[in-house]
Amino acid sequence: MLKHYLISFLISMVPLIELRGGLPYALASGIPTLPAYAVCVVGNMLPVPVIFFFARKVLEWGKDKKFIGPFFSWCLKKGHRGGEKLRKKASDKGLFLALMLFVGIPIPGTGAWTGTLAASILDMDFKTSVLAVVLGVLLAAVIMGVGTMVGMKLF
Repeated sequence: MLKHYLISFLISMVPLIELRGGLPYALASGIPTLPAYAVCVVGNMLPVPVIFFFARKVLEWGKDKKFIGPFFSWCLKKGHRGGEKLRKKASDKGLFLALMLFVGIPIPGTGAWTGTLAASILDMDFKTSVLAVVLGVLLAAVIMGVGTMVGMKLF
């Protein structure tokens, strides 16, 4: 059973998959609901400070390198697009709510990784952006948990 906890934790840390894949795996593998939520939320949030403080710098550094440049440029463009999408939908006061919803609506490419990178690119305050991302991850957890449990009952 410990293996399933670890796999759920690690899946939740993976960019683009994140909690949206970790939580359904955890629940389907028999982990009780509250521990599944805890493991996946912590796994999803663990990379956030690193992303906020270092990802943008590393991506800027590597965007013109021969082998890693195309991928790093793609990541920067994705962060810029996410940031611009947030800024267009909300004023500076609404940016918190927009970031929370951007992270919380579980569609591909809108999780904690992209949201944190977008917040970093938009030069948002660390505490404000982390709070918005945490609340977004919790919202995504509720949506994914309910969807997974309903799906498991139907099939």
